[in-house]
Amino acid sequence: MKVYVTREIPENGLKALREKHEVEVYGEDQVIPRKELLAKIHGQDAVLTLLTEKVDAEFFEAAGKQLKIVANYAVGYDNIDLAEAQKRNIFISNTPGVLTESVAEHAMALMLAVARRVPESDRFMRAGEYTHWMPLGFLGQSLWGKTLGVIGLGRIGSWLAEAAHRSFNMEIMYNDIVHNDEFEMKLSAKYHQIETILKNADVISLHVPLLESTRHLIGKKELSLMKPNAILINTSRGPVIDEAALYEALKSKQIFGAGLDVFENEPKVHPGLDKLDNVVLTPHIASATVNAREEMAEIAANNILNVLDGKQPLNPVK
Repeated sequence: MKVYVTREIPENGLKALREKHEVEVYGEDQVIPRKELLAKIHGQDAVLTLLTEKVDAEFFEAAGKQLKIVANYAVGYDNIDLAEAQKRNIFISNTPGVLTESVAEHAMALMLAVARRVPESDRFMRAGEYTHWMPLGFLGQSLWGKTLGVIGLGRIGSWLAEAAHRSFNMEIMYNDIVHNDEFEMKLSAKYHQIETILKNADVISLHVPLLESTRHLIGKKELSLMKPNAILINTSRGPVIDEAALYEALKSKQIFGAGLDVFENEPKVHPGLDKLDNVVLTPHIASATVNAREEMAEIAANNILNVLDGKQPLNPVK
């Protein structure tokens, strides 16, 4: 059968697909142009997509009735219209679980980088400006014993909370759609409303999916509740934060800093945000470890192989 892959992914996934089916890969290291995408997916039995591809009614119409599955090379699937897929009896799958540790590690890396002003001081060194030890130079925030607020307690949020608690003796506050009694007992964590977390946490890390209810979850009002020493971390989805409001809060030093791996209008960032010293920006690389990306490729490929063999996908999106 025919499989189209919208970008190069680790070879282990492509090899598994090529052993059984005819595979075509968009070979450019850039987002496939929409017009070309719609042309290429016509008549395909399966399409392996990235978050950069909008999978909507137009996509399904262009693909035609032969399409059986869209395998998203990601945990999130806000780029896919699930209702349209269901109408057409097309399976949608994702790659959960295998990138939990890598994303949580990156959130921790951002916390440390912002708190200790690592990129800022690195630039200072590279510019040749370091001439003497400075008692007041690059004073940052200590994480030891501080309070971490986790908003969205899925696999990644839970892993980050445990790492912060075990490694830095951080107290844990969290918010999620459900209370997690086991998590609370394990880490002496406390459930709170988001407003309470914003007012009391020293570091706030976002781990919610992008839904209408979470779009601009953090805006001007929410930022105004945060402590002056607070650090905001986002490795979930860019539109969860109102980037214009964050820019103003950072520029005015209303909060201490932020670490962002995702952006509201990705790949663009709000004008001026990249000029501020109190924000660390990374290009959506939280899952960018060799192990995680290879396992994602294997899962995406196996979801396709299962469906093309007449079975259910291993990781169906409900």
